[in-house]
Amino acid sequence: MESLESEGKAGEYYDVVKKFEYLDHTADVQIHSWGDTIEEAFEHAVMGMFNYMTEIDGVLPKKTMEVSAEGTDYESLLFHLMDEFLFLSCTDDYFMAREIKITEFNREKWTMKALGYGEDFDRERHGGKGTEVKAITYSAMQVYDKTPKSEIFVIIDI
Repeated sequence: MESLESEGKAGEYYDVVKKFEYLDHTADVQIHSWGDTIEEAFEHAVMGMFNYMTEIDGVLPKKTMEVSAEGTDYESLLFHLMDEFLFLSCTDDYFMAREIKITEFNREKWTMKALGYGEDFDRERHGGKGTEVKAITYSAMQVYDKTPKSEIFVIIDI
């Protein structure tokens, strides 16, 4: 994980497209995300996790964090990507992402790099609006890489 200097609209609010929803699940939360590509579905699954922690519309893109993940298939790659971002939310001044962008995706080696645009948690602005996410789970995880709509279903432990 590496902190990078934000470029472009640093510190400004801008509209974020949200391609995720929360589905009913006993005791935990199931995130359903989608996109025109599997990369976009991955991005929105992570954004759905952050949005459950705090409303991402209230997060400023002041800081950019880069994470790397690797796996052996779509499910393990999704698990590790989300887990790396979850780790950032528990360390590094409690980083909260507003938006996620996949920058590299190698399907032969099952590796991925992604940027998270956000800021450190601010109790006054972000507190009391969400729930702590304890872990990512493999339970009922589904990844569909299809055209024209890729979809992901992932359960997070709260």
